[in-house]
Amino acid sequence: MRFNHLKEEEDYSLQLTSLIDVVFLLLIFFMVSTTFVDFTRRLDIQLPEAKKSNEVFEKKTILIEIGLAKKIHLNGKLVKLESMESLIRLLVKEKIKSTTVTIKADKRIDYGFVIKVLGKVFNLGIKDIAVAVK
Repeated sequence: MRFNHLKEEEDYSLQLTSLIDVVFLLLIFFMVSTTFVDFTRRLDIQLPEAKKSNEVFEKKTILIEIGLAKKIHLNGKLVKLESMESLIRLLVKEKIKSTTVTIKADKRIDYGFVIKVLGKVFNLGIKDIAVAVK
């Protein structure tokens, strides 16, 4: 019996098409699943949840953040409750009607303190006050 031995070279190269597909799928997966960092946050605040909220339109916006230790940050600067009213008056000047105040308060603090802050803002004549929720 006679066998014909063909001397063919075996192809050991990689198929790059399927490898590139897998790399792109991994890239898309990591891009979609990545959480982006919010650099505007200065305090670790857990917001209460709401089912529906209104959108806040861009106007002169003042952000008041109240942390767990009842520390108040006015546009990122630490202030005391007693001096907050005068500092808001300096920020707003004559534009009280077109000013929006957004309050971010931790859900674990006493909301009586938040009501005090709301009262100070309301005493200035600012009517557009929003409380941030998740």
